[in-house]
Amino acid sequence: MEIAFTKLQGNGNDFILIDEYQHEIIPEEMKGSFAALYCDRRFGIGADGVLFLQASNHADVRMRLVQPDESEAAMCGNGIRCLAKYAYDAGYAGESCSVETGAGVVPVAMGYVDGEFAATITMPEPAFERSAIPATGNGEYREDIRGFAVHAVNTGVPHAVVFAEEVDAIDLAAVGPVIRNHPTFPEGANVNFVECAGNDILRVRTFERGVEAETECCGTGATASAAVARRLGYVGETVRVETNGGPLVISFSKAVTMEGPAETVFFGVIPL
Repeated sequence: MEIAFTKLQGNGNDFILIDEYQHEIIPEEMKGSFAALYCDRRFGIGADGVLFLQASNHADVRMRLVQPDESEAAMCGNGIRCLAKYAYDAGYAGESCSVETGAGVVPVAMGYVDGEFAATITMPEPAFERSAIPATGNGEYREDIRGFAVHAVNTGVPHAVVFAEEVDAIDLAAVGPVIRNHPTFPEGANVNFVECAGNDILRVRTFERGVEAETECCGTGATASAAVARRLGYVGETVRVETNGGPLVISFSKAVTMEGPAETVFFGVIPL
């Protein structure tokens, strides 16, 4: 028996995709251990998570993301772009489609321009109330943690946002886990350090919950960073978010959208 997989990446945020559109490939009770094993970059394929593409009763396709720590994330912006590209290429979806996630049904508009794939995702509306993040206490989140002024918002998953003069000067491996595991976040939080790098331009580095390390890019983190920056009056309606893996464009016009690329890296099989 062999398990077919596809490796994709969105701005360096990389995923193993298992196509379960027709039938289950990885038994439910094994999905967590499968992700832990094959996300390993030395003993497995290497990835920030495993995407399971499934049929949906509520949308064109369903996305589930299981992370290296065996947890399941409700939402992932870069993951949706990668899954949408696979679905488009496989004929499961057209240029407009909907993706069921743990954070709700997400509309996607996508296609190729000059051979390059790009997708625009309508993101969940940012939630600033502590109860929706979730975080302890009442009202909007603003806490001092280890000398950092921390804001928080939910953009499908919980995100902490910290503004800094130079994000590249931050020791994310040391500071990230402290904020990520702070007791005010009962479910933990992704941690974004944000630098205002120009007119409506942000530079963002993200320590991701579930990966438990810095990733090259985080779509929900880019959205969270732009949402908090806009709420504080630092940016306008359209924001370019620069990450280690490349730029994303976040817009706050009629709806909150995220635009960015996705790329198929390779196909493979796992022999059993």
